Amino acid sequence: MIERRFEQVIFASRWLLAPFYLGLVIALGMLLVKFAQELFHVLPHVLDMAEKDMILMILTLIDLSLAGNLLLMVIFSGYENFVSKMDVADHVDRPDWMGKVDFSGLKLKLIASIVAISGIHLLKSFMNLKNTPQDELMWLVIIHMTFVVSGVLLALMDRLSEAGHAHKTAAKDH
Repeated sequence: MIERRFEQVIFASRWLLAPFYLGLVIALGMLLVKFAQELFHVLPHVLDMAEKDMILMILTLIDLSLAGNLLLMVIFSGYENFVSKMDVADHVDRPDWMGKVDFSGLKLKLIASIVAISGIHLLKSFMNLKNTPQDELMWLVIIHMTFVVSGVLLALMDRLSEAGHAHKTAAKDH
């Protein structure tokens, strides 16, 4: 009786994560405000801007968009994997990947998004090369390559783990 109640309390504790995901929804709204601010800041100057400055602004908007995508993935996948399934299965706009991304897939999607965001920051620095100190550029490259190598290693570890699980399953079947 005590053990069963204890397990029910532990299982119910997953709902303590729900406010975290609500906070991330608020953060997504804050990111939207920043995106709109950047967009409205540049609109009056579009005709006067140099091509390089326009590309840098577009890269900033892409960067914010990727950060929003990353937040949305964490919100949906994290909530569904750790708190509760969302009751939107019959909604026409439900993303195909929803409910199919496990923790391993979420890790890989997160690192891929981080690499993309880091790559955009690096590209922005390359586009603004004369105003970017060499030591800062060096650190940006090092950090970006660290993210790339981390992503490759995570993918490799997941692949090895899946192969190990497949091997154990095949051994049980024989």
